[in-house]
Amino acid sequence: MTVTASIVVHRSPLPQLRKAVECILRAEVAHIFIIDNSPDNSLSAIATLSTRIEYSHVENHGFGAGHNIALRRAISLYPGGYHLVMNADVWWEGDALTPLARYLDDHPDTGMIAPRVYYPDGRLQYSCRMLPTPGDMFARRFIPSFLTRRRMRGYLLADADHSKAIDCPYLLGSFLLFRNRALEECGLFDERFFMYPEDIDITRRIHRRWRTLYWPGTDIIHQHAAASRRNPRMFAIHLINMARYFNKWGWLRDEERDLFNSRLLNDIRETGE
Repeated sequence: MTVTASIVVHRSPLPQLRKAVECILRAEVAHIFIIDNSPDNSLSAIATLSTRIEYSHVENHGFGAGHNIALRRAISLYPGGYHLVMNADVWWEGDALTPLARYLDDHPDTGMIAPRVYYPDGRLQYSCRMLPTPGDMFARRFIPSFLTRRRMRGYLLADADHSKAIDCPYLLGSFLLFRNRALEECGLFDERFFMYPEDIDITRRIHRRWRTLYWPGTDIIHQHAAASRRNPRMFAIHLINMARYFNKWGWLRDEERDLFNSRLLNDIRETGE
């Protein structure tokens, strides 16, 4: 197995980025691409950590566009390999990456895989989810949580058994290990999305042909700043890009969403019996 990785950064604190990169370096990773969307190249010092790091300072066209720079290079170098897409606010103890790569080695029907995710305080992060409806997005943002708790728990699969693997059509994009061949078949990140729904979009496209798996065989920690809940500009970017997502896939009518979500819930019920 050959594994590459990429982190897209925008004004990330250098100590945070260093911690994330050091976690990746503990595994046998062939190449780490740091794609820096920041106004300046002050994070370029990260490249001194290892000869396996390739740093690029680029114009900011968004999260997916940044990762696509690395993905195109990784696929050209290692078409039969695996590629990790990761946030800078992620870390773990030991080697959380190699077990995931070995799972892909042993399960050729799996196109992408994600680990179990925790917040720094030890709470489980619901990183595998149903495909959202516009109602889910509206309720989560604009309706008091006590009125939407049941609906949100369903959307977030909060009552699923997270000690078991789940073949899920939406995996949160903070840590995703892709099979390069699946990306070649299904396409890279859709660059129409500046940020936020690109992980929903790419998971569901790969889910059409491959298993897209939440796998609790290894754990990571994700800080998850949730900037769009605190920053009005990021909130506007989130809304605009979610509208683009629903324009692409359907607002009230999305037959594939209904099929994938129904299949997901049925699988969860069967594994829980």
